[in-house]
Amino acid sequence: MSFNERLQQINWDESRLSIMSKTTADVERALSRQRLSLDDFQALISPAAEPFLERLAQRSMQLTRQRFGHTMQMYIPLYLSNLCANICSYCGFSIHNKIRRTTLSSEQLSAEIAAIKRMGFDHVLIVTGESEHRVGMAYFRQVLPLLKQAFSHISMEVQPLDQHEYEELIELGVDAVLVYQETYNPITYAKHHLKGKKQDFHYRIHTTDRLGAAGIHKIGIGALIGLEDWRTDCYHVAVHLDYLQRTYWKTKYSISFPRLRPCAGEFQPKSIMTDRQLVQLICAYRLFNPDVELSLSTRESAHFRNNVLPLGITSLSAGSSTQPGGYAEESQQALEQFEISDERSPAVMANVIKQKGFEVVWKDWDRSLSGL
Repeated sequence: MSFNERLQQINWDESRLSIMSKTTADVERALSRQRLSLDDFQALISPAAEPFLERLAQRSMQLTRQRFGHTMQMYIPLYLSNLCANICSYCGFSIHNKIRRTTLSSEQLSAEIAAIKRMGFDHVLIVTGESEHRVGMAYFRQVLPLLKQAFSHISMEVQPLDQHEYEELIELGVDAVLVYQETYNPITYAKHHLKGKKQDFHYRIHTTDRLGAAGIHKIGIGALIGLEDWRTDCYHVAVHLDYLQRTYWKTKYSISFPRLRPCAGEFQPKSIMTDRQLVQLICAYRLFNPDVELSLSTRESAHFRNNVLPLGITSLSAGSSTQPGGYAEESQQALEQFEISDERSPAVMANVIKQKGFEVVWKDWDRSLSGL
């Protein structure tokens, strides 16, 4: 069974009603369990669990230290291109937004790599808009050898690809692929994806199966928080994680929590998640799955990141620029995907992490382990 088929078994409205009807007794029962079911996870993200935030946080912190120790991984996004062939109502890179478009040349990429290395990073997340003809496999074959010479760990967040292309990317040194479904509600998905290959909900949802079959080391999943009811979408993320771990058990997994940020197009979210609700969600994922990596980006404020990082998070970005060439050519304007919130430098962020008693880890995977 693929996840596409698993998804057909879940009724969106019934899931939402089930989450919203959870009681205090359901939350107490979930908190008492050593191993949580998906029904328990619904209880922990329900409104009924909001008064239990302190107990959730304490349990999440304990489980995270048991599994990951006092370490915090650091990574930085490297935007290679803002070309995109899709119209997505919420994204600054959407083809209908009048921003200056660019794709890094080999010389520009080398300058970006040098700037990132000076910050101390050995783990980079390469990001592009979705333009498979201009920024597809031919481009990746050109840039990945340069990146692999510089970084021990390469994650990738680009357009979904076929299984044989993922197999080639693994050979070229890609360790992890992040692919967010944006929303698991196909009707809402259709409303926000108006043109381009990204309109194909089912091809995108099947991406993680292609990655698992290709044998990728790690897969990152998540929902774009704000397009739909956040509780129901994030419940589907948990179902997705549960399916993937049962099906592709040799692969590691991570979850991110991208809340919609201001960008070109001025899209207004349908669903607002408060800071307290995001803490509730992070802790609920940790209790549901003690082994999953939880990542928090610079979309969130410095104050929020400082306070939430000990509770369940295992990786953080810092010093991020969401525009191609943003590290070496700081004067570039009007290219970014969205506005970041935490603008602290990697060095400042590393000091904050150390002051909280954590060891800063600048990479996720050593090249000697990849055999490349």
